[in-house]
Formats: sequence, structure tokens, C-alpha cells
Amino acid sequence: MVLLETDKRGERGAWISIAAYLFLSIFKLISAYWFNSEALLADGLNNSTDIVLSVAILIGIRISRIPPDENHRYGHLKAESIASLVASFIMMSVGLKIIWDSFQQLLYEPASVVPDGRAAWIALISAGVMYFVYRYNTKLAAVTKSPALLAAAKDNLSDVWVSVGAAIGIFGSGWGLPWLDRLAAVVVAIMICKTAWDIFTESAHQLTDGFDEKLLPRYVETIRAVDGVRAVDNIKARSYGAAVFVDVVIHVHPQLDIVRSHAICNEIEHIMLKIHHVHYVHIHIEPDKKLLAAYFV
Repeated sequence: MVLLETDKRGERGAWISIAAYLFLSIFKLISAYWFNSEALLADGLNNSTDIVLSVAILIGIRISRIPPDENHRYGHLKAESIASLVASFIMMSVGLKIIWDSFQQLLYEPASVVPDGRAAWIALISAGVMYFVYRYNTKLAAVTKSPALLAAAKDNLSDVWVSVGAAIGIFGSGWGLPWLDRLAAVVVAIMICKTAWDIFTESAHQLTDGFDEKLLPRYVETIRAVDGVRAVDNIKARSYGAAVFVDVVIHVHPQLDIVRSHAICNEIEHIMLKIHHVHYVHIHIEPDKKLLAAYFV
């Protein structure tokens, strides 16, 4: 088994997200006040929750880097998934609050003030900034294999569309549809809730040992190709943060000695790490049933 040390570069992506969200949320909230835009206000509040999300992800990444100890023999790798799960609850609560407030305003407070068109341009510029942050975090998540950073990248992308939606609503208000700004705020909030739900389901899937079953046949094919492995049986896998744990039963020649069997296991661990980036492989060896039966005939 190869010990995995979580890539510290994941923290860089979280810090970049925090800096971007901190600046954009302050800028949008102040601009929303001056330019009378409900949609830009919702967008700014969304970025405020994203700060909490990014901080939670940063904490999760740092905890996941703590080496194994007496109470955590497998390490602390699931801390990233827990951080993403907590952040999804925060995002969902803010999204639902914005939906409630916006619907109340749409139904009982007729829009009389048309937002300044400059608010739309602020939203579009913010969308451009977050798109570059999204691209950076996506590439970094692919390199570090960090589920928490990947969740942050998905949130970055949703923020791009949220800002674009806010801009459309603001422009629409200037075209004689003052209610469109508030409707855009509702759409923005729904998108926040959708992103929160996606992050929640993915985090919960990992925490309950869920795994992409499409990867298992590839693992079997790789292990079966190792010299000395006659069959592969009962393979299972689960995710621990950025790491993948695989349990597999292999069948070898009944007369194979323990030294050769050990060498086969080492080769499986090496090739699984090289091809599939699987750091943990637990291998159970059994004699080939067909050959074993021949000895008793």
C-alpha cells in the first residue's frame, strides 16, 4: 500500500476563490445598493456564501493532509467530503432565503424603481472573473484529484451563470420590465440551490462509500494483465477524499510460493498507481479453482 499525501496545491485554489469572492461580494453589495438592483444584491449574497464555502473547503483540505494517527489509521482524507457537505447546507439555506424574499417582493411589493444599467455590466465583469477562477480550479482539481476543489470549481462555474442571469434581469428592467430584476433574483437563488444540491449529493455519495461502477471493469482488466494472475474476483472500491481504496480477490497457481505471490501483489499496486492513480489496493490471494480441483481428481 502506497501512502498518499494530499497535494498542498489544493489550498492555493481555495485561497484564490476566497480572494475573488471577498472582493466581488463587497463590490456587488455596494453596487446593488447604489444602483437599486435586487438581482445584483442576490448575486452579491451568493458570493458571500461562497466565501464560507471556500473557507470550509480550505479547512477540509488542510485536515485531510494530517497524517494517519491512532484513531484514524486510514488518515483524514474524508475531511474534504465533509467540508463540501457542510458548505452545501450553507449554500442551500441562503438560496432558499433569497427565493422567499424575492417572491414576497414580487407578489406584494410592486417594482417601482428601475435598476441602473451599470449594475448589469458589473455582473458581466464578475462573470468573466469567476470564469477564469473556474478554469484555474478545474485544472488544479484534475492534478490534485481533490473532490473538495472540484466542488469549488463547480460552484465557480455556477457563479458565472448566476452573474449572467443577473445581468439579463437588470437589462430587462431597463427595457420596461421592472419586475424582471426581481425575477432574475429568484432564478439566481434557484441556481444557488441547484449547485448546493449537486455538491451535497456528490459528497454524500463519497461519504457512504459510493463509487463509479464504470471504473471497476478497467481495474479488473489492468489487474488481470499482471503476469501470474489467472483470474480476478470480487472487486470493490470506495473513495477517501482524493484517494481511492480497492479491495480485490485474485486467483493464482496453487503451487505458487509466497515470495512470488508477494511480488505479484507489489506489481498490482505499482501498475494500479501508474495507470489509474489508485494508491490503496488490498489484495486477497486464492488458488485457481480449476487447477486446484485437478489435484484432487
